[in-house]
Amino acid sequence: MKQTTYPARRRVFPAIVISYVILAGLVLTGTASSQVRKSASGIPAPPQYQIFDIGIVAVGDTASQGFGVSPGGVAVGRSVRTGGAQAFTWTTGGGIAGLPNIAGRAFCVSNAANDTGAVVGTCAASLFGTSRLPVIWQNGVVSQLPLPSGETLGDANDVNASGVAVGSVDGGSLQQAVFYSGPNTTVITQTTANGCFFNTAFGVNDSGRIVGTGIDPNNAARNVGMVFDIGQSSAFEVGALPGANGALAFGIGNGGHVVGSSMMNQGSGLPFIWTQAGGMAAIPLPAGTTQGSARAVNTAGRAVGTASSAFAIPFLYDGSATHRLADLIPPGTGWDLSTNTSSSALGISDNNVIVGTGVFNGAVHAYAMVPVAVNVSVGGRVLTSGGAGIRNALVTISGGNLPAPVTVQTGNFGSYNFTGLQSGTTYTVTVGAKRYVILQPSRVVTPQANVTDFDFIAEPQ
Repeated sequence: MKQTTYPARRRVFPAIVISYVILAGLVLTGTASSQVRKSASGIPAPPQYQIFDIGIVAVGDTASQGFGVSPGGVAVGRSVRTGGAQAFTWTTGGGIAGLPNIAGRAFCVSNAANDTGAVVGTCAASLFGTSRLPVIWQNGVVSQLPLPSGETLGDANDVNASGVAVGSVDGGSLQQAVFYSGPNTTVITQTTANGCFFNTAFGVNDSGRIVGTGIDPNNAARNVGMVFDIGQSSAFEVGALPGANGALAFGIGNGGHVVGSSMMNQGSGLPFIWTQAGGMAAIPLPAGTTQGSARAVNTAGRAVGTASSAFAIPFLYDGSATHRLADLIPPGTGWDLSTNTSSSALGISDNNVIVGTGVFNGAVHAYAMVPVAVNVSVGGRVLTSGGAGIRNALVTISGGNLPAPVTVQTGNFGSYNFTGLQSGTTYTVTVGAKRYVILQPSRVVTPQANVTDFDFIAEPQ
């Protein structure tokens, strides 16, 4: 695994692994509990996840990669083919959707999305960013973000709820951090008190705080984790962990948490989380690793990243403990998130959906890991084709983690509801009613959250 010593650009090709996870549990018949699960020892149990293969955009694509996820759960990345790459979005309800490339650039990647239809990224002439241009997709329509006068290169790495995007222009020693707002692109020229300046902006939150990496003119070997608030006259550093002298800041959440990696000069780094009030704190490395970097953080301060020793180890930090993602999904899924150098975790939403890259049955694919929740519900109505509810119909649910089928009667308006179910698990719902023929009496459902409209239509015999 390559050491985390330089600002790893999201456009660099990573490998991705995806898997499905179904958990065993018991369906209850009361109100859903909100208590935190605990192990037999009383210690909070690790979170449990399903893992979904985001897939590829077009038949014949050779791989896909996941680069981020919006606060509301819109995943982004790219699907790679011979001679090109296509950006995409993905949601749990809609699956993968390819985004158009900009004219003259065959390799595009979506790096970030907001929840109001904006996606930003980079289109280039090669997989590794040759002749790169910053782009934005607004509700699926692509356009180039404006470059400052005289500039011909740029990228876009993140976007907030207001549509303000951040990235950089130019390259090498001339690279400068920028933010894009409407028709304007602003180079971030503000420096820290000791003259450190921004060269790449990686993240922006909804309050307009930007994070990224900078250069110390007094020590070019030192990495500088930069923070800048739009409208302010200066920037500042996040600092360094004990024994280090600098950092790379990769992500910021709407709660103000900043995450990245801290190191001595260009040496290997250790993951950190920073807040305005508490400063920088180390994120514990997952077991069996010696270095790493946190890449994204949500509003609650949960962070994801990738650590390494011989292999790349994606991880989740839940605020107190660090978990290897490979340990949060069940065995036997076909996913490898621990014995390759391609796996990563680069995004986490506010509802804790994790997006990255892994190896699925030998293929590099983008994944989305969705938390498994117990105590979701499935309900709906049994109706005539005219919309009248059918009372006293028998509705039975079976499968999933149920030890035995459960049957209820519909109420006055034909309504039924099963509570205490487990998300990500497939159930069969069957309906019978005297003097009625159910048009589709048996159907399957795999709830990710509460389902309230699982209706059945009946006709009189």
